[in-house]
Amino acid sequence: MIIYEVNLDVQQSIAHEFALWLPKHVQAMQALGYFVKTELFLRRPEDEGRSATSKDTLWTVHYYLTDRVQLDAYLRNHAAKMRADGTERFGEQFTATRRVLELR
Repeated sequence: MIIYEVNLDVQQSIAHEFALWLPKHVQAMQALGYFVKTELFLRRPEDEGRSATSKDTLWTVHYYLTDRVQLDAYLRNHAAKMRADGTERFGEQFTATRRVLELR
């Protein structure tokens, strides 16, 4: 099992619009056929050593895949387009970092 994790740090000015868009984006990702499951998490800034008054909204999305072959196919065939969707909508008002977790 592979988890493709995307961590999002969203500025307050777009937080509401982003929160409406993100579940639709996750559904579009799921519809590509590579992911067997997806989970969307809201993170608390204070749990990450930030001030509880932080203006940013933090999200994490876990996309589950059966194997690395599926992840590589997604990255090769769709990642650029799916990433561009968020960037075109929200510009530099959010950041996304990614990592791959492999269950052992």
